[in-house]
Amino acid sequence: MWDDSFPSFLIGLREGLEAGLIVSVLVATLVRAGARSRLPQVWTGVLAAIALSMSFGAVLTFTAASLSTSAQEAFGGTLSIVAVAFVTAMVFWMRRSARGLAGEIKEKVTEALAMGAGVLVLTSFLAVGREGLETALFLWTTARAAHESAGPLTGAGVGLVLAALLCWGLYRRVLRINLTRFFTVTGAVLVVIAAGVLGYGLRDLQEGAVLPGGAAYAFDLSGSVDAGSWYSTLLQGVLNLTPAMTWLQVAGYAGYLAVVMTLFVLGVRSEPEARSRDTTAPPQPGSAAPGRPAGPAPTRPRWLLPVAVVAVPAALAGLVVALAHPKPAAGETVAVSGTDCGRGFTAPEPGRQDFRMHNTGNQTSEVYLIDPSSDAVYGEIEGLAPGTTRDLVATVAGGTYAWRCVPADGKAVTSKAVRVGGTAGAHAVVPVSERDLAAPLKAYKAYVNRGLATLVVETRKLSDDIRAGHLDTARADWLTAHRTYASLGAAYGTFENFDQKIDGRPDGLPGGVHDKDFTGFQRIEYGLWHGEPAAGLTGVAQQLAEDSAGLRKAFPHQDFDASDLPLRAHEILENTLQFELTGDTDQGSGTGLATADANLAGTRELLAVLRPLLTSRAPHLLPTVDADIARLQTLLDAEHRDGRWTPVDRLGRTAKARIDGATGQLLEDLSPVPDLLEIRKSA
Repeated sequence: MWDDSFPSFLIGLREGLEAGLIVSVLVATLVRAGARSRLPQVWTGVLAAIALSMSFGAVLTFTAASLSTSAQEAFGGTLSIVAVAFVTAMVFWMRRSARGLAGEIKEKVTEALAMGAGVLVLTSFLAVGREGLETALFLWTTARAAHESAGPLTGAGVGLVLAALLCWGLYRRVLRINLTRFFTVTGAVLVVIAAGVLGYGLRDLQEGAVLPGGAAYAFDLSGSVDAGSWYSTLLQGVLNLTPAMTWLQVAGYAGYLAVVMTLFVLGVRSEPEARSRDTTAPPQPGSAAPGRPAGPAPTRPRWLLPVAVVAVPAALAGLVVALAHPKPAAGETVAVSGTDCGRGFTAPEPGRQDFRMHNTGNQTSEVYLIDPSSDAVYGEIEGLAPGTTRDLVATVAGGTYAWRCVPADGKAVTSKAVRVGGTAGAHAVVPVSERDLAAPLKAYKAYVNRGLATLVVETRKLSDDIRAGHLDTARADWLTAHRTYASLGAAYGTFENFDQKIDGRPDGLPGGVHDKDFTGFQRIEYGLWHGEPAAGLTGVAQQLAEDSAGLRKAFPHQDFDASDLPLRAHEILENTLQFELTGDTDQGSGTGLATADANLAGTRELLAVLRPLLTSRAPHLLPTVDADIARLQTLLDAEHRDGRWTPVDRLGRTAKARIDGATGQLLEDLSPVPDLLEIRKSA
């Protein structure tokens, strides 16, 4: 996320500083001319420019969302190239104009004062509006390249705030900045960033079938480069350099960089050195001749014009967005029943479609939009009751489509198939049945049975240690047994009340850690690391050994829902991040990282049994997840020295951030697993 914020920060700082300088000089010129009453006209123009820029950003965002997948790629690629053109022109213009910017604006303001209020509003609007539109376009393309908006928007916001503070300081004569040097340095950096945006835009045009060569890769390092590593994400976020790039991307990137950077450097060298430092501290009110006095007070309300300059662009943007959304498909109603599934369904146009599904039968039904050749699911509605209507939204691209209705009695009905022309690209998930998950479930249950057998032996040894008063040995054996239990995380939901007895927390108990119902591993941990005598822990340890044996005996007969396996792939480490990596479950041993390591081992085992299903449905997911696991394992191993684990509360700030970040990244990459392996009745 944050690696994607730097380009936006830089553009926000540059454009914000440029617009802020303009506003500062406008205001200073009016103040010096004795025309303070005309300042609201400047702020009205600025407000109009901001409203126009935000409306333009909304139009870009929502009109693109209404397009088909290939059209979105083509639209985004085209605007990326337009953004590169704007940024390139802006870089060269600011390099030439930095020293004379204040004088040029003063001349325009003087002319505007003589021509009336409307011209002054227009002057400030045009001066700020250009920067606003460029910023909106660049932010949109940057967010699209990053596949998220939080980082780019945050970076741009920080840049704009910093620019505003700099301009205020310049206005108050607090700061003196060599603007020529500033715009030269940032211009060179922006040329490199623009080269990456150009490469990304060319790739979008290839994926949108506008340009050829989408499969002609100049290099593909995805098998040997960790796409989730810090250096990879940094290069991709800042420079748009990816592990795999086509020949066209490489040619565009290198060609743009060679030509534009050469021209930029030659232009910098040819300019004469400034004889004095450039400043933009605007002149303060002084001895200048006063300008034309302000006219009579306006008769219209003062709020009317500011409201209008915001409302008009917002209304126009809303109209454009509304007209851009496809309307015909939203009016199509499709019948759902056990005998007549899909009546009213005709071949839709490519793009985002909104189908109205109406259950005309007498049973609640599951509804799926599928590819009948593979049973892959494009969209679904669960539990559509008789007589009700609900919307199903799906993106349609080139391919074959049909409806599958599964009433409560389980007899599936499939509609006739329709063919949609165009390029394939709609996302579909091959459904999973209980039969598909039977083999993974059997393998995982065998793993849990082996783990429980080991747990019984280890908890008996722990109990014997405590009964004999060997508390140092008990501490080591406690950790061994607890890690064994922690590695069985995907089965917790089947352990019924054994889990609370074996590894329950004191949270919510009236007596806290001293409550009689606080038992199991964490109760023993508290006693061992808080100096309790062996006599006080003997009964608790014996009960833990008995509960472990009881769980081993009961587990083969407990209900283990196959659908739990995909869910646990994400939830094990979600709990790790919430509890172990915050120290919330630590009762004094400082072994939260050891438990996290065991949880990671359990996640790895679970993914091993799910691997065949995931490989056929998301072949690119597992290499990424494997790299995430290896990275997190390396970070955890670094905190395990001489048989001791670093307590979570003693981790250095950098180490803690890296472990949390690696766990969060792994969680994000695991998040598609439950949806990919959800048991669907359409299977």
